[in-house]
Amino acid sequence: EEKKKKKEKKKQAASRKKTIEERKNFYWIESLRDSNALAAEMPSTAQVCVMDREADFYELFYEPRHPQVELLVRAKHNRLTDGQYKLFDTLRRSKVRSTLSIQIPRQSARPKLSKQKARPHRPARSAQVALRYREIELPPPCAHKDKAPVRLWVVHIREKTPPADETPLEWFLLTTIAVTSNRFAEECIRWYRLRWRIEDWHRVLKSGCGTEKLANRTAERLRRGIAINMVIAWRIMLMTLLGRECPELPAEVLFSDIEIEVLSAYAVKKNIDPPTQLGEAVQLVASLGGYLGRKKDPPPGHQIMWKGYAILQILCDGYLMSRSVDTV
Repeated sequence: EEKKKKKEKKKQAASRKKTIEERKNFYWIESLRDSNALAAEMPSTAQVCVMDREADFYELFYEPRHPQVELLVRAKHNRLTDGQYKLFDTLRRSKVRSTLSIQIPRQSARPKLSKQKARPHRPARSAQVALRYREIELPPPCAHKDKAPVRLWVVHIREKTPPADETPLEWFLLTTIAVTSNRFAEECIRWYRLRWRIEDWHRVLKSGCGTEKLANRTAERLRRGIAINMVIAWRIMLMTLLGRECPELPAEVLFSDIEIEVLSAYAVKKNIDPPTQLGEAVQLVASLGGYLGRKKDPPPGHQIMWKGYAILQILCDGYLMSRSVDTV
């Protein structure tokens, strides 16, 4: 453990000697600059850049922003403030503004992988949290003493009574948005809770669509292939989410006529009614991907959906080929 700490300190010291453009986390600033450029094209549209703990560094908050671009970053560092206490204790000692109920989704167990720790199963539960928020001034770090401090708002939630053997839910969210009421604070929490969807989308894009395995010979063709896969990944994400939240929508909202014909034929084979609603069509796609649909099973996830959707496309190709042969 001591060796690990020393190694981490050396790594941090070496990182501080690099310019910000040379550091790994510079892509967060590039992302903010992209949002600034986009805001110039859409001046009437507000943007909120939601970022995880890796984006908690001074240079990002000091970076110039378009008036229509805001930051929402989960804090990683317990920084010094302009007050008596450090950041985390300052918020924990602040006045409780409200009590909220946060739904924590279930999490499946995961074995230890090469770069990831093992993860135990976690059932879904509801966490009762205390809500706090306040404006705060963060002085510049030692490497930037010549620069001005940054003023941010901090939204803090902390679980009051977690279940036994569970770590209390606690978030510190740094934002450039003026959080002057419970409504603004709750909006920040809602936006941050949606952040994980981009991780799911990247997983579908890389593992489901196999984007990292593209073997195009030119950069232009690679960009085109990635662009196509980005749309497919978005479609699978939307299919998964709408199938859960809006199952009563018509199947035609997300499925083509050919896809519905093939799914209808598959339904007849399974002795069930052809799909007319979106939820029914999504369940059939999940079934193609191996989903059993037992009473205790959770709704189908992205991995099941991308497997099922890939099989559906093969079936659609076969159906179209057979139909073209019949017309010859």
